[in-house]
Amino acid sequence: MASNTAQSSRTQSSQRGTATRRNRSAAQDALSLLRADHNTVLELFDKFESSRRKDQKQKIADQICMELTIHSTIEEEIFYPEIRQASDNEDADDALNEADVEHDGAKKLIAEIEASDAENEMFDAQIKVLSEYIKHHVKEEYRSIFPLARKADIDLDEMGERLQARKQELMQEQQQRH
Repeated sequence: MASNTAQSSRTQSSQRGTATRRNRSAAQDALSLLRADHNTVLELFDKFESSRRKDQKQKIADQICMELTIHSTIEEEIFYPEIRQASDNEDADDALNEADVEHDGAKKLIAEIEASDAENEMFDAQIKVLSEYIKHHVKEEYRSIFPLARKADIDLDEMGERLQARKQELMQEQQQRH
């Protein structure tokens, strides 16, 4: 009987260990989470470009706008302010100010796209320009802001958890609206 109890304890302990490792591997640090968001949106732009039907384009455009809105919100609320605070230098301020301006420009274009539809003759052009804009922004983040984050005294794992939690809240809000 003692042998069965010991075996059962080892099995439970092993299962807990596996679950803990699974949770740790499922959690992403801040930079991995943001990079995954970038990849998702870039894939959506490719999908939009290869789509031919207006209803497909509309659905993909809606998804792009939602993804970008949520992504920019978590960057503006959590990521950028903490990088700015931890870096505290002119180069960091310049890079983050540029990112804020790029976000503002993207938000204006997103608002135009959301107010339009796939039947509008400018719709495809708006998505194309947004795509180019976002590709530039992502390249700038990788070149300047991500290295700042790596150098800063920030727990990127913990920040990743907060970014993910806020992202989930925003996704739920989006789903309730639609």
